[in-house]
Amino acid sequence: MIVGERKPFEEIQERVKDYKSLLVLGCGTCVSVCMAGGEKEVELLASQLRMAAQLKNGNVKIEEATIQRQCDREYIEPILEKARGVEAVLSLACGAGVQLVADMLETQPVVPGLNTRFIGVAEAEGVWSERCRACGNCLLADYGGICPIARCPKGLVNGQCGGQKEGKCETSTERDCAWALIYERLSKQGRLDKMEELAPLKDYSVQLHPAKQVNEAYLKGEIEAVHQ
Repeated sequence: MIVGERKPFEEIQERVKDYKSLLVLGCGTCVSVCMAGGEKEVELLASQLRMAAQLKNGNVKIEEATIQRQCDREYIEPILEKARGVEAVLSLACGAGVQLVADMLETQPVVPGLNTRFIGVAEAEGVWSERCRACGNCLLADYGGICPIARCPKGLVNGQCGGQKEGKCETSTERDCAWALIYERLSKQGRLDKMEELAPLKDYSVQLHPAKQVNEAYLKGEIEAVHQ
């Protein structure tokens, strides 16, 4: 899941201070799970903005809405009319969601209310940790399902550095050394021989940005339509 965190209220307040009407738009998937941009968070932020406006004797109209996904046009379309009825949209989605909403509105400002942090997993209640850098060339099979690029601060792919101590990374005693974890995992799988293999040079050509992907089934449909 994509993990995000809400921007400081003071920053949000500064970004929207010139608008007399605002739609606080939540996203019901990733950022809802990490308690940053779901329906409850929309209600809380909208209430904060209303109270802040009242303290300044301001007259600000604040609307609320939460859709299932802001990264999918079909979920944005039903709220376009509501969004066009205000001066700006304050989006509590990841960066991708903010950009798609902005694409579909174009003439209206769309202000991000979150900082997109990383792709990660729920480690415990209220705790999320990074697991993937979306590098486009997954090599998890070689490392026992543990990504050294995402989980090692140095992104080392051919073994640990000399800084680890008792299985902890030199950057923080609270951070596990990724290669200590890889060693333990491969040992449990009886595959420690993988530790002796040298990893090939990382193929960065697959990281061209902005990236685009078309599902093969849809691609075939497009080709058939052209030839009919």
